[in-house]
Amino acid sequence: MQLRKHLPDFALYRNKETLSYAFHAQNFIEMSKAFKEMKSFLHQDYKLAKELGATGVHLTSLQFDSIVKAKELGLEVIVSTHTKEEVLSAQEKGADYVTYSPIFATPNKGEPKGIEELHNLLNATAMKVFALGGIVNTEQVNAVEETSAYGFASIRYFS
Repeated sequence: MQLRKHLPDFALYRNKETLSYAFHAQNFIEMSKAFKEMKSFLHQDYKLAKELGATGVHLTSLQFDSIVKAKELGLEVIVSTHTKEEVLSAQEKGADYVTYSPIFATPNKGEPKGIEELHNLLNATAMKVFALGGIVNTEQVNAVEETSAYGFASIRYFS
């Protein structure tokens, strides 16, 4: 078993298949409270995030119009982005963070951006950017850490 030096600071509940999303989201938020240093986010539903006491909401790249509404509720906002223009738009609308993807090859997610494009993006914005997509090993994490990215997001790296 490989010991990983990274522990999550942010956790996101995302489940597109359950009919009991609110129930599971509530359980997720309650369990997250045990980790004092970790921020909890719900996927897409900013009203439910506020209702359940989440730190914030993670909006899709089709929900830019919800950034202001979520911020008005006092939520932190992360927005999925895939282009420099989307990152700059999220910044202009007041998002706190963005995910930018895919950085590395990921099944069914299109051509990877790569570390150089991530670096170029980071030089063009003051936005807090999480590198996302295809991050599965320490070498990739180290490559992201060598940029000025705010952090990285992954499922497979932590599983």
